[in-house]
Amino acid sequence: MTSTTPRPIPDGVPERIRHYIGGELVDSADGAVFDVLDPVTNEVYVRAAAGKKADVDRAVAAARKAFTEGPWPKLLPRERSRVLNRIADLVESRDERLAALESFDSGLPISQALGQARRAAENFRFFADLIVAQADDAYKVPGRQVNYVNRKPIGVAGLITPWNTPFMLESWKLAPALATGNTVVLKPAEFTPLSASLWAEIFEEAGLPPGVFNLVNGFGEDAGDALVKHPDVPLISFTGESRTGSLIFGNAAPFLKGLSMELGGKSPAIVFADADLETAIDATIFGVFSLNGERCTAGSRILVERAIYDEFVERYAAQAERVVVGDPADPATEVGALVHPEHYEKVMKYIEIGKTEGRLVAGGGRPDGFPTGNYVAPTVFADVKPDARIFQEEIFGPVVAITPFEGEDEALELANNTKYGLAAYVWTNDLKRAHNFAQSVEAGMVWLNSNNVRDLRTPFGGVKASGLGHEGGYRSIDFYTDQQAVHINLGEVHNPAFGKG
Repeated sequence: MTSTTPRPIPDGVPERIRHYIGGELVDSADGAVFDVLDPVTNEVYVRAAAGKKADVDRAVAAARKAFTEGPWPKLLPRERSRVLNRIADLVESRDERLAALESFDSGLPISQALGQARRAAENFRFFADLIVAQADDAYKVPGRQVNYVNRKPIGVAGLITPWNTPFMLESWKLAPALATGNTVVLKPAEFTPLSASLWAEIFEEAGLPPGVFNLVNGFGEDAGDALVKHPDVPLISFTGESRTGSLIFGNAAPFLKGLSMELGGKSPAIVFADADLETAIDATIFGVFSLNGERCTAGSRILVERAIYDEFVERYAAQAERVVVGDPADPATEVGALVHPEHYEKVMKYIEIGKTEGRLVAGGGRPDGFPTGNYVAPTVFADVKPDARIFQEEIFGPVVAITPFEGEDEALELANNTKYGLAAYVWTNDLKRAHNFAQSVEAGMVWLNSNNVRDLRTPFGGVKASGLGHEGGYRSIDFYTDQQAVHINLGEVHNPAFGKG
């Protein structure tokens, strides 16, 4: 599992990763640090400051001061928009550097990391435009009353982000939180703190005032827990697993915080016999093996109509065997190394469980030629029963379960037969069936004859154990602002006259 030959470290990796509080890079109050591992060798390549309550308290105080005393919340939307566009420009100008560091830190293939860096820039560009175009509601009763809505930033937003595609998912939260005039404290995942450390220099160069953005590294049980429980943080946006989401829900409850949580998934891809089979296979291969399978919307359960089941399994398994596993830095790589040895062991345990629950038709362990590092061969199980653990539980790796069905009713029953409800993918040339199935499936997002291509204006979120609330487009604006209704009387005052006898 470990290598004695370290990989060359890309240019731009700092000697150590520090917190960023009130416009300054600082160490932890107690000097604590933690190791960050290269997923290809599992060697320590940098150490990061390990934040605890004292560090979170300092970051929240800086963010609170910037909110109550600083200019950011009071700026006109156009002024904030200019800063966000400068941030987008800077991210775009550094996309190759960002991708290289993200790929090194997370094991994500470099070609996919580059796409994620560019998407991060687009997130800032989108909210820079949206905040200027934002229109608040107004209601009139001529001659009697006018009612209008003020949107106001809420305060300090606590942002807790995951280790899969971290830089892009950080931008997803940072952009709307900042666009609406809030200040933030970001707690990135401890497995992948490197790309988060780049935000400070980008924001400084873009002209974001000190204290508006603050970063505290550390473990969830220390820094994350302190952020969730801090009384001066009225908003928590979290992306991660459902079990952690439940803990955050409970810890935030006494403070009645605003919560937005995008949690786990075990999303179905349903392939009917009338689907374009080659396109469906290409899409479902990409849907579970891209981003190393470490994606919340992965179509990790493929439900296939019995009439085409045998052909689908044969062709799918053969194509999965041809997926290119390799060094994350190689542009030809399609699946790189999983993020951390702890996660690697989890995925490998599920593969061993799967060998007792289904028919292994591709992969099944470490790929040939990769004796070290967190490499997993794209793995396919067929004939998986709906009560199997690999059907029910989120694996979050390059592992897929294929299950047959007879008819729409059984397909819908199987699709809805997990505690999760994040995404679903439906492949059929019957338009009526596609729309009716989408209406009935328990998922926050459905793609019909499409891979996971998302319009940024649409809501993102899940149902059941996959999340609480939605972000994306105007839903993000709603989450990061208070809506204040103002009522104005234009005519005779119609007051009940109490106390006049």
